[in-house]
Amino acid sequence: MHSFEYNANPARVVFGSGSIKRLPEEVKRLGKSKPLLLSTPQQKEQVQALEPILKDAGITSAGLFSEATMHTPTHITNQALEYTKSVSADCVISFGGGSTIGLGKAISIRTGLEHICIPTTYAGSEMTPILGETEEGKKTTRSDEKILPGTVIYDVDFTMTLPAALSATSGVNAIAHAVEALYARNTNPIMNLLALEGTKELAEALPTIVNNPQDKEARSKAQYGAWLCGMCLGSVGMALHHKLCHTLGGSFNLPHAETHTIVLPHAIAYNAPKIPEVMEKLANVLPGSDGDAIKGLNVLLTKLKFKRGLKDFGMKEEDVDKAVEIAVGNPYWNPREIEKEPLRETIRRCWAGQEAKADL
Repeated sequence: MHSFEYNANPARVVFGSGSIKRLPEEVKRLGKSKPLLLSTPQQKEQVQALEPILKDAGITSAGLFSEATMHTPTHITNQALEYTKSVSADCVISFGGGSTIGLGKAISIRTGLEHICIPTTYAGSEMTPILGETEEGKKTTRSDEKILPGTVIYDVDFTMTLPAALSATSGVNAIAHAVEALYARNTNPIMNLLALEGTKELAEALPTIVNNPQDKEARSKAQYGAWLCGMCLGSVGMALHHKLCHTLGGSFNLPHAETHTIVLPHAIAYNAPKIPEVMEKLANVLPGSDGDAIKGLNVLLTKLKFKRGLKDFGMKEEDVDKAVEIAVGNPYWNPREIEKEPLRETIRRCWAGQEAKADL
């Protein structure tokens, strides 16, 4: 076995249906009494349902900031910071997906306030010490142990109304975290176990959710898988897939989860010649793969009934060359050398919505 290092991220997890009732207990455990609630505008009504739960336990929220948006733009963070100070909040509670949790991280790292997350999607941001922020059209990321939220409450009940299409893309986004962990430069056997188990759980659950969004067992299975995949993202480095998604999302304002879903099979196809052992392991946990991981991913996306072209989400064909230049300008480590022409064809296929093939 190869030598490796392993560091466990010290996050506290409360998992299970109805676990939201333990929110006041978690606030008090931290010695806090005036939490600020965070959400997107779309989830404003849902997050307000937390206030009676807190009030019944003698906790009054400091207020609600409901302007979180994707890619965590710094101007929104600055507005949130001003509001946080004005209401004298002593901790923050993020309710939602990656957009809201990203804002919670941005506030926490700037103020030192404790951060409690209640995820309602499968994005996995709650499990990572990573913060991605956008300023003037460019997305940058940084990693710091202090960014990692201290407590995460996984209550499947809050995922039951997540639309089928968003469930699918959010779940594939989570799978992307796990897949890249399998061939990360600093991967290790523990992360491999988590990555394969998380991928397996999500790949089995997501098609069921798309066909029957009210299947609570499938929802719980997907949330468990997303937790494991998020742990992978938070523990080891990422490669080409995440670089492309940060480039495309931050520079062209493309939706986060949808971009990850479209790019994943193409990024894996690009790297396939250099990671044969990973491709074999991945194929073993993807239903319908017949021993071919790329086929397994293509089959999964077909089952999820998802539009597979970035052009469907606003990217223009002339943006392909610009994306290539940005991606090669500051590349992440990757198992295969970043070659400009194969990379351009990879991005073009993502734009066009073609099936992935390992022929570049």
